[in-house]
Amino acid sequence: MEPATLLLAVHGTRDPRGVAEARRLARRVAELTGAPVRLGFADVLAPDVGEAAAAVEGPVVVVPAFLAAGYHVRVDIPAQLERAGRGDAVLTGALGADERLLDAAVRRLRGAGRRRGDAVVLAAAGSSDPAARAQVAHAARRLSRRLDAPVEVGYVATAPPSAAEAVRRLRARGHRRVALASWLLAPGLFHQRLAAAGADTVAEPLCPDAGVAAAVAARYRRAAVRAAA
Repeated sequence: MEPATLLLAVHGTRDPRGVAEARRLARRVAELTGAPVRLGFADVLAPDVGEAAAAVEGPVVVVPAFLAAGYHVRVDIPAQLERAGRGDAVLTGALGADERLLDAAVRRLRGAGRRRGDAVVLAAAGSSDPAARAQVAHAARRLSRRLDAPVEVGYVATAPPSAAEAVRRLRARGHRRVALASWLLAPGLFHQRLAAAGADTVAEPLCPDAGVAAAVAARYRRAAVRAAA
């Protein structure tokens, strides 16, 4: 039996670097799973997730490459699948605070020059969805335990506090050095904005760390059994 197609659902960006990173992630996931992998965009670009699913024959597992289950994951992607007549596709959860992503964030911080004891701001895209923000806060708490250091959440857009405000708060509490961990998957405008947040070091986005592809592959493998049933 042919394996279910893995449809990697990403946000979409006009930045060609972000698109290139999404395609590289799709190739790496295909190598890890041995499954056919397609790419669909929840916003900005085409094909959307439903259009990409409609072009596939047979079972489909949709893995949202999002770090929290905000509006795109809960509403947009299921609606796109329904409109395209692929409501039968198995939709996994967002990547969230997967252990492999936290490990990737630690490696990114180290690569950016974070020193032991530096306070950290976990900088996320932002969401108006309280549940999505709660997931980011959960990731920050787990990262704090990993680093044995204070970790505050800061957002690039939509929700307070901003990454810059989170940096200022940590400095006001006496932390001389503050590192910024990018809770973002790919380069683009949001990551560019973090350079002005006032941190001593700014980590790169999580991709192309191998942990991201491993997290996607793990979600696919768990869901593929349901898709084949």
